[in-house]
Amino acid sequence: MRGLLPVSSKVIEQHQFVSVDGRPTPVYSRWSYLARDPYAVTLAFRTRRGDWIEWCFARDLLRDGLTGQAGIGDVRVRPDLVEPGKLLVLELESPDGYALVELKRADVERFLAASERAVPHGSEGALVDIDAFIRQVIEV
Repeated sequence: MRGLLPVSSKVIEQHQFVSVDGRPTPVYSRWSYLARDPYAVTLAFRTRRGDWIEWCFARDLLRDGLTGQAGIGDVRVRPDLVEPGKLLVLELESPDGYALVELKRADVERFLAASERAVPHGSEGALVDIDAFIRQVIEV
């Protein structure tokens, strides 16, 4: 892990290296959590060209993946079968490809703890303006 950065009490970022598909070459990644989007986390991977590929998914999916299989769609998280106390496996699937990412469990736990200091689990709904969301959807 490179570092957990509480950019503000509303934004949490964590930079780390992860192993993709069991390859020995680590990939630089960036985790982000924004209090203004309290249900979601974003995981971005830096490409060789310096671009970022982002995946956005539910914070609960990440939390649930600490203890068992979570997710049935494009993003799935689970404890590693060989080292469940040390590693998590994140599977990402899209029409463009598939990636299996190994994450250090402790890094994920630190990131989730920091995000929950910004917005405690269960209090996300108080930060979402449903009326504004409905207005936005109607305008489309």
